[in-house]
Amino acid sequence: MTRATPLLLLATSAVLGAACGSTAKSETAGPGDVAAAPPAAADPHLASREKWDNPGGMWMPRQMVDNARRLGDLGLQIEPAALSDPTKPPLSAVVSLGGCTASFVSPEGLVITNHHCVQAALQLNSTADENLVEEGFLARTHADERWAGPAQRLRVAQKISDVTQAMSAGLAEIGDPGKRDEEVDRREKKIIADCEQGRPGVRCDVRGFFGGKEWQLTEFLELRDIRLVYSPHRAIGNYGGEIDNWAWPRHTGDFSFYRAYVGKDGKPADHADDNVPYRPTSYLKINPRGVADHDLVFVTGYPGRTNRYMTASELRHGAEWTYPHYIAKAKERMAALAELQKQTGETAIKAGVARQFTQNGLEKYEGIAEGIAVHGMLRTKDRADKEFRAWAAADASRKRFADAQDAIEARLAAKWKQDAEEETWNDAVAGSGLLDQAITLVRWAHEQQKKDADRELGYQERDRSIAIGRQKVFAKRYDPAIDRALWKLALTRAAADAGSKSWLGPLLGIKGDRPVDDAAIDKALERIYSRTKLAGEAERMKLMTSTPAQLARSKDPFVVAALQLFPRVEAIRKREKALDGEMLLLRPVYMEGLQQRAGGLLAPDANGSLRISYGTVRGYRPAAGKDVYAPFTTAAQIPHKNTGKKPYDAPRKLLDAIAAGKWGAYEAPGLGSVPIAFLSDLDITGGNSGSPVLDAHGDLIGLAFDGNYEGLASDVVFHGETTRTITVDVRYVLWVADAVDQADHIVRELGVEPAL
Repeated sequence: MTRATPLLLLATSAVLGAACGSTAKSETAGPGDVAAAPPAAADPHLASREKWDNPGGMWMPRQMVDNARRLGDLGLQIEPAALSDPTKPPLSAVVSLGGCTASFVSPEGLVITNHHCVQAALQLNSTADENLVEEGFLARTHADERWAGPAQRLRVAQKISDVTQAMSAGLAEIGDPGKRDEEVDRREKKIIADCEQGRPGVRCDVRGFFGGKEWQLTEFLELRDIRLVYSPHRAIGNYGGEIDNWAWPRHTGDFSFYRAYVGKDGKPADHADDNVPYRPTSYLKINPRGVADHDLVFVTGYPGRTNRYMTASELRHGAEWTYPHYIAKAKERMAALAELQKQTGETAIKAGVARQFTQNGLEKYEGIAEGIAVHGMLRTKDRADKEFRAWAAADASRKRFADAQDAIEARLAAKWKQDAEEETWNDAVAGSGLLDQAITLVRWAHEQQKKDADRELGYQERDRSIAIGRQKVFAKRYDPAIDRALWKLALTRAAADAGSKSWLGPLLGIKGDRPVDDAAIDKALERIYSRTKLAGEAERMKLMTSTPAQLARSKDPFVVAALQLFPRVEAIRKREKALDGEMLLLRPVYMEGLQQRAGGLLAPDANGSLRISYGTVRGYRPAAGKDVYAPFTTAAQIPHKNTGKKPYDAPRKLLDAIAAGKWGAYEAPGLGSVPIAFLSDLDITGGNSGSPVLDAHGDLIGLAFDGNYEGLASDVVFHGETTRTITVDVRYVLWVADAVDQADHIVRELGVEPAL
């Protein structure tokens, strides 16, 4: 896939406009595609920032004091200890949306996050006559704000505790790996139950770090009434669309606002008209002056998952099997969804949203695969493994570290063989949203026959309201044409696999030895989708309280299929839990070795918990021999990029505001316009979307919304030279709200006086 052609880092936007032409991403892009940053003010830390080479690291809050020397050299103006306590500013203003991050920006519970993080709320509130996904939304009063739906939660961290001893003590004495994993599950549920007991509104969460060497309990205040306040037009919030995804230069105003509500007593409550705005313990202060090249910045949020401590064999398996298979299947989904977008009504809207998510994942894995090859990461990993083994062999007390690595690789090799044999089966089972719902209902039926404490996590009574909310949201997102088309892709692949003979025919109700060809699959799908009632929310809600015996009497084809598949689903899950039980003893030992060799200061892989990354504003050279990208883009560049056709179809009100050239106080010195986005060497991954990017004083200067294509492989091996975070500049947020959407009340609530 081609990316935007690199542009020179030039001294001024005027020179840039004269020197730069079109890009590979947008043939109509014209002068001024990328603007140079204004020079940073001289200060005693500038030299340190200019020569800074980010080693990477998504740090746990407790590790920030250990980073104090580095932060001091870079010019941090607040105490590093302030970044160690999630209950105090600025961390206390940072919240999890579940898959995205957000932050409080006013005392009235106003929350800022990315535009792409509110797509579900926009879709939930859209109709054929009011397409909020396309047109955006602005509530002029609190009463106009729209509910984001029963599945949307907002979690505020209140306390983080170490529970390593409670989770790990005595595990080595349990010989059966499956029972060992069950014991860890039992301990986790006990810790969570004790944490939540008698505390309605509190949601507790246990996560392992360093492969399970360390465990932490986080207590969250969980808010359940979240409302949509302001989201700009699609062609502002997603300008450049899938073409510009993971790319630079970027002109995307990826921001939106929610508001959190609680009951009149100030406690978390279900959605109700008489709820009141939540008053957070702290909120972020906006810095409308923004940042300049080489300024210190840091980002905090809830990054999802990285795998930087894989062994060389794990990375090789990903490069040679996992990523290519994922990419091939994602491309099939993209093509199918593109055809569905040509339909009318809600199918087209839903297909567009689904395609955006699919494309995001596709390009991410393409970027990882390409980065592994371009940067020689397999050689790097092989060399690191050899050096680790040599270090372990140099001292008899370290032998256990290499032994753990050998055992990990041996057990994973067996797993990968089974994964390859079962790939088409797993794809077919996961290929339909309705089938997934049916399997979930079967699991609920089995789990709720047990005592609550004995149930699987996710199927306890504490999880029921969330599960019900997801059922309601599924009803809004589901489309039979989309579900059928995507499932057919998986079934067609399975039909070409000789190993599917034993289960594919029975799954589709095709009897005997009749061939499972394209015509047979179509006929089976026509029968299944015409007879199912599972698409109806009421039917799923009724079945959610059923017993296994009651489900067994169902004639719904998806429920029948789920019951047929469930024993194998459970067998695979049991096998995977046994592997997890083995890794509970192996990964912590291996990670202890890596920590010792690194001298102790090592950031754990991202795992969805609160993290902090720090670095500087700076451009980058995308490849050897290429020109350097400048770190800022501006609003004045949009007309040169705009074609009037998606995804470069800026709304008229934006183009008119740009033509007026009234930038006000939002103009960046030296740029001659309002900055839209900027680059930094911050270390982020999925889940960081919407994360606040803060300056040296801890003030909000932007929202992380993307990474660059050249840096995607840093999820597996960090490569600081080309890894960049793309951030929407808070000055663009303010200018769009002020000059384009006349959202003066939002600007004032952010503590800035509108002037345009």
